[in-house]
Amino acid sequence: MKQHIISIETLGRSMYRIDQDIDRWLTKVNVPAGLCHLFIQHTSASLLITENADPDVHRDLETWMNSAVIDGDPRFRHDAEGPDDMSAHIRSVLTQTSLSVPVTENRLALGTWQGIYLWEHRSHPHRRKVLLTVLQS
Repeated sequence: MKQHIISIETLGRSMYRIDQDIDRWLTKVNVPAGLCHLFIQHTSASLLITENADPDVHRDLETWMNSAVIDGDPRFRHDAEGPDDMSAHIRSVLTQTSLSVPVTENRLALGTWQGIYLWEHRSHPHRRKVLLTVLQS
């Protein structure tokens, strides 16, 4: 088993591709085959596997999420860090905080149009940490 933490500097609410960083680490530590588990150590950002070619997919996902979970909704009591505080927590609960992806030939075994993204749910920049755990076969 091998572990590593990647740190991602976000600029605010958006999707940040991270699979290429993970592949570089997998190559460096030589994992020809296995399983990579990713866990984001935060409650206001999430991980997802989604389209890696057409940015309209990301815009459409954000549009849908903005209409489903509204910043500053008066029903939310938790607003210690601003109007996007509780909405960011809800967004992370609706999505994923961990992923498991097979590893083949020192790379994540993603499909042609798949990428792994950190989805920042806060409006302001943050430093996010993702813990990678690899089990080699």
